[in-house]
Amino acid sequence: MSIDDDFEEEFPEDDLEEELDMFVEAQDAVWADVVTELKAGKKTSHWMWFVFPQLASLGKSHMAQLYGLEDLNEARVYLDHPILRQRLIEVCDLMLTHEGADAATILGPVDAKKLRSSMTLFAAAPNAPEQCAMILQVFYAATPCPHTAEEVA
Repeated sequence: MSIDDDFEEEFPEDDLEEELDMFVEAQDAVWADVVTELKAGKKTSHWMWFVFPQLASLGKSHMAQLYGLEDLNEARVYLDHPILRQRLIEVCDLMLTHEGADAATILGPVDAKKLRSSMTLFAAAPNAPEQCAMILQVFYAATPCPHTAEEVA
């Protein structure tokens, strides 16, 4: 074990916060589209992985692995990031304006499952914004994703 290995073990959250910058960069490139699509109630482009991330263990694609969060602690650190937290709240609020609609109609059936998984993960974090549980309530009858719930239990 090198000195660098010791340093990384002592300060893992610092490394995690740096890794989260890739989410900000990916979101920056498409944020106007994300907001426009969610306001319109119809997702038409590809951004789900880095706007509503889920556990890496649940995804198989390269993008799902790249932007997948490792565990509940990583979700907590994500929510501690000021830009990512604010953006997650914003997109949740935009989704909630479509109460009464089906998440699959807004996002498509595959991405509706990803939203449920993402909100289950974030709702389990101690610093979760209330919107995460509200998404589960409004679009999924307060039923969390069973796979995510099992992994974060």
